[in-house]
Amino acid sequence: MSVPMSQTSEAGKSRRMALMMGALGVVYGDIGTSPLYTLRACLTGFADLEPAHILGVLSILFWLLMVVVSLKYVTLILRADNQGEGGTLALLELAVRGRSGKMRMFLVILGIFGAALFYGDSMITPAISVLSAIEGIGVVSHTMDRWVVPAAIVVLVALFAIQSRGTGAMGKLFGPVMALWFGTLAVLGAWQIWQAPEVLAALNPMWGLRFIVEFPLMSFLLLGAVVLALTGAEALYADMGHFGRPAIRRAWFSMVLPSLTLCYLGQGALLLRDPTAIRNPFFLMAPEWGLVALVALATVATVVASQAVISGAFSVTRQAVQLGFWPRMQILHTSAIEKGQIYLPQVNALLLCAVLLLVLAFRNSENLAAAYGFAVTGTMLTTSVLAFAVLPRGSTGGRRLAWMLLLGVLLLIDVLLFGANIFKIHEGGWMPLLVGVIVFTLMMTWRRGRLLLAQLQARDRQPLQEFMEQLETYPPARVPGTAIFMTMNSGNVPPALLHNLKHNKVLHDHVVFLSIRVADVPYIPDDGRFDVTQISASSWQVIIHYGFKEDPDVPEALREVAQAYPEIDLEPMRTSYYLSRQTVVSGKRSAMSRWRRAVFSFMARNSTRSTRFFKIPPNRVVEMGMQVEL
Repeated sequence: MSVPMSQTSEAGKSRRMALMMGALGVVYGDIGTSPLYTLRACLTGFADLEPAHILGVLSILFWLLMVVVSLKYVTLILRADNQGEGGTLALLELAVRGRSGKMRMFLVILGIFGAALFYGDSMITPAISVLSAIEGIGVVSHTMDRWVVPAAIVVLVALFAIQSRGTGAMGKLFGPVMALWFGTLAVLGAWQIWQAPEVLAALNPMWGLRFIVEFPLMSFLLLGAVVLALTGAEALYADMGHFGRPAIRRAWFSMVLPSLTLCYLGQGALLLRDPTAIRNPFFLMAPEWGLVALVALATVATVVASQAVISGAFSVTRQAVQLGFWPRMQILHTSAIEKGQIYLPQVNALLLCAVLLLVLAFRNSENLAAAYGFAVTGTMLTTSVLAFAVLPRGSTGGRRLAWMLLLGVLLLIDVLLFGANIFKIHEGGWMPLLVGVIVFTLMMTWRRGRLLLAQLQARDRQPLQEFMEQLETYPPARVPGTAIFMTMNSGNVPPALLHNLKHNKVLHDHVVFLSIRVADVPYIPDDGRFDVTQISASSWQVIIHYGFKEDPDVPEALREVAQAYPEIDLEPMRTSYYLSRQTVVSGKRSAMSRWRRAVFSFMARNSTRSTRFFKIPPNRVVEMGMQVEL
């Protein structure tokens, strides 16, 4: 029975609308709450706020939104998708594909540092967003100013406390809440523009150019504050896998961009009529009778914005774990349907502590503005450089030249934005820089340590097939069941097997050597999940493949192997897993410095155990302890 075309069309429209509403709630929460503090941060430094200053700053702000967000991210960067997935690490995998040597190393270091800066962004966004929203109660009554910080702490603790319940239930509210928020921004802005329509002149880029020519140094430094209007642009790319490119673009051009433009122009119109409103131009746009409701709505909107960044930190961490840049961590799935809804208890706890410290240290959104800009521009600059290695690929001649010129202009803008924020390092920009350097050092130390361990294990190891053929010829005592030896080096004899033979002097009837491989794509199709090779009469090599956005589930994968290869006895109750638990000790000629070795050893001791990470039943595991000189 065929489905009428009208019904198919209606279903398609409903799905597109649902995706667009979801994008409003998750992707645009951060950039959508920027009007709370951006224009105030841009214009506070002027001694005498004149109309030319207001129109010039508004013009620069609007055209940066058009060039950086609309052109760079929404139009161009979204084209660089890794099988539908986006984000710094996904872009990094595309950039290094097919490259080697110094260029590959440069891109890896740059991409990892950009990902490290994202953690600084994840710390600052909840703090500055919630503080800026609750500061609205000071507009209602200055006697309530002293309650801003305590109220922000209560809201933030509650937000992080409910993370373990997942974003499924909250996600259904995110879209409508943000739709109401953007509608409110548009109405408030339009109402103010109606009273001072001369503010529309700011849409003319000549006002921005005139301001730059008249105040070149001030314009450059001003970029450090204007960039606050661009915060959340990275979320467009990072969340592409959740909603798809069309929904993100549709939401931006149909609702988000018009609402933000009206809101910024509305604040400018208010300041043209009353320059003293600079103390809080966003909340002063509203009539007195609506202030309390606006503060409540703004608080909810900032919670949504914070939720999106927290979820992003969870996703980035999982990708880093799978790609070998973070130690294994406990990853909990909060939805049986959506793969992207995950919860990492360790990351959640550390983020909460960091956010609370920021609130207590900086105490208001204005003080946090400088710190925020540095984290954002650093990540944006990283994305632009990596885009140079991805977008022009495959193009030749004039088309390639056009790509290089366009990306060069965008890179120049990012360099200016980043450079302007360097001057704010002493005002708070040092904080995300410090966080980025620490996280980058930890990630690269972990990566280096794992590579050295793999090299040590591969050195002086016997070839696996030859060793097993010798065991078949001169077998030790055989015992019923199947032994699964997990190993990083699929071609060599794993240490756990040697220890088992040395101490227990037995070999199981069936032996499986299992290796986990993470590919540079987000997901692996079912038909490419595993490779099986028989290496002797009773032993097999099994390699299970996962994408960097997938969570390994060894028992589930082995059930699929058992169906495809019934000759391998993989009955769960007759199967035992043998793992090596390594303790790093100092060698005579260490390949790592003492402090890096100590950091790596600490991270290894505190990583999630293999059994939990790979979802292996603990009562089926035998661990072989061994010391490794590093």
